[in-house]
Amino acid sequence: MPTREDTAIDTRSSAAQHGPAGPYGALGLAVAAGLVAVVVAALITGAVAPLDLGDPGPLVRWGVPVVSTISTLAASATVGLLGLAAFLMPERSRTSRRVTATRYAAGAATIWAIAALLEVVLAFADLAGTPLTSPELLDQLVSFVWTLETTRVLLISALVAVVVAACARLATRRAPMAWLAVFTLFAVVILALTGHAAGSASHEDAVNALAIHLLGVVVWTGGLIGLIVMRRGLGSDLGPTVSRYSTVAAWCFAAVTVTGIQQAWIRLGSFDAITTSYGVVVAMKTVAIIALGVLGWLHRRSIATRLTANPGDGSAFARLAVVEIAVMGAATGLAAVLARSIPPVPDAPPAPSRILELTGYPDPGPMASGDWFTAWRIDWLFLAVALLAVGLYLAGVVRLRRRGDAWPVLRTVCWVLGWALFVWATCGAPGIWGRVLFSVHMVMHMAVAMIVPLLLVPGAPVTLALRTLKARPDKTWGPREVLLQVVHSRAMKVLANPVVAACFFFFSLAAFYWTGLFELSLTTHTGHLLMIAHFLLTGYLFTWVLIGIDPGVPRWNPLMLLVILFATISFHAFFGVALTGSDTLLAPDFFTQLNLPWGPDPLADQQRAGEIAWGVGEAPTLVLAVIVAVQWFRRDEAESRRLDRQADRDGDAQLRAYNEHLAQLRGETER
Repeated sequence: MPTREDTAIDTRSSAAQHGPAGPYGALGLAVAAGLVAVVVAALITGAVAPLDLGDPGPLVRWGVPVVSTISTLAASATVGLLGLAAFLMPERSRTSRRVTATRYAAGAATIWAIAALLEVVLAFADLAGTPLTSPELLDQLVSFVWTLETTRVLLISALVAVVVAACARLATRRAPMAWLAVFTLFAVVILALTGHAAGSASHEDAVNALAIHLLGVVVWTGGLIGLIVMRRGLGSDLGPTVSRYSTVAAWCFAAVTVTGIQQAWIRLGSFDAITTSYGVVVAMKTVAIIALGVLGWLHRRSIATRLTANPGDGSAFARLAVVEIAVMGAATGLAAVLARSIPPVPDAPPAPSRILELTGYPDPGPMASGDWFTAWRIDWLFLAVALLAVGLYLAGVVRLRRRGDAWPVLRTVCWVLGWALFVWATCGAPGIWGRVLFSVHMVMHMAVAMIVPLLLVPGAPVTLALRTLKARPDKTWGPREVLLQVVHSRAMKVLANPVVAACFFFFSLAAFYWTGLFELSLTTHTGHLLMIAHFLLTGYLFTWVLIGIDPGVPRWNPLMLLVILFATISFHAFFGVALTGSDTLLAPDFFTQLNLPWGPDPLADQQRAGEIAWGVGEAPTLVLAVIVAVQWFRRDEAESRRLDRQADRDGDAQLRAYNEHLAQLRGETER
């Protein structure tokens, strides 16, 4: 039931609820601090100095970092308010906090959309060296805005902002709010494809680090802005909401710190570069991150304690949060200038080879037999995902053991081995030579799509999570609630249908290789990431509907599952045979331009890939069939034991009723 304080607060006007600064005061403070940082950093680095050739003018040179800062902070406020509404903020029977926060998010998204669209224009003018006053700018913009990768990515992000701004004005339920928050994060992540990371010699590591860095900054900053905006309206629920945000902020701080160090090392190259103008701004941003870490620690230590004693006391929280917001805004402004400044390490190597241009990596050279086990090229994103999955799983097992509950060791072993195999497939020899050889690429595909899920699914991660994650008593969506929503959603009921899962598993395989998607995955970082994610998810889904023990949709009869399994693998074998006998080279532009001086004939290597696809699929199929049969036997055995226990309790009433029914039928027949 709502408290008297809650009711009083929620009947006030919006202006009274959020103080004299209004609902967007926190965003305005962050923007002001960011603009000050832009001016200081730009003067240090000379990022806005006039160009000798093709100078677009001071309005463009200054406008790019300024508008980028505003766009990033407005996007942060949008995702923070939507995240509060969907996941962190309790709702009471007489309040409308979620709707209020979502409407404020719509306003922030409108600012974001305007700034993002303006950023598209300024970025194009900067690339073209055309002043905003030029009469030719509009025609050039319309003709080339989608052709240039930088402006295309910025335009996609801006269009997402427009959609979020429109939909947030209509959303009244948590699910749309949650999806809008995810949609906003997507628009932020794709911005990693622009800036120095996109052209870096360490392209994939730089893009991955920047994407995670942006996610951490936006969620961290946006959550705090949202809390300041909604603090008065939360009343006595401010304490629990701040506590939940603190946990999210701690994860964000870790992500921002680790990826920031990685970004700095990629761009600086050595400790001596810290004395350059670029290095000075990096040092300033580092100081800001450290300060935010200290302020976050103070939040957890002192403010959280005060809010526990008096959950509605927002004054102390507001004072510290305002300082944090200012520092966050300044850090965002510094980042905007760094994106426009020239780093000590050049964006690209001085003499790239054709192989490097096509794949993003140098020629790995011929592959020796020992390289299957000794060659490594670490992809930090895939390694981090695996370590995080294993770490969280082991933490769940430890929590169960500490409260006296058992968890099968075999499940833990399967989970750890599955992720270890995933790391080998993506960071070992398959990940290295799979970029240039079709046959090795197929080894990676089979490992990720067929063998890794065969180890991960028996680990029962959903069951472990549901047993260890705490339920929220105030009906908000925490990790456990979100997991239950996904497992029991209508979409999962469709996807977990064995026929649908089998179709996804096979037909997406055929569509991937016999369309341009294969070449896209070989030549672009985004395509490669989506390929790995697709292989893993479709393989996991197909394996889960066959042998999964996690809760979800009702399981089909084992006999039908075996039929679907053998039908799917038959199609898979047909794919391997078709690839083996094919005389048409797949991804021809890529493999003909690659022209490996040491490699096999591309068509012969493709036919070998078909043999691998055909042969590797047999062993996992046999294992799956055996597991389905064993589960079938165990289920029948358990059902028999249940019926025996019931017969002992009721004197075998079911059998007596059946015999009486037969006797009755026999009597009717004799008459």
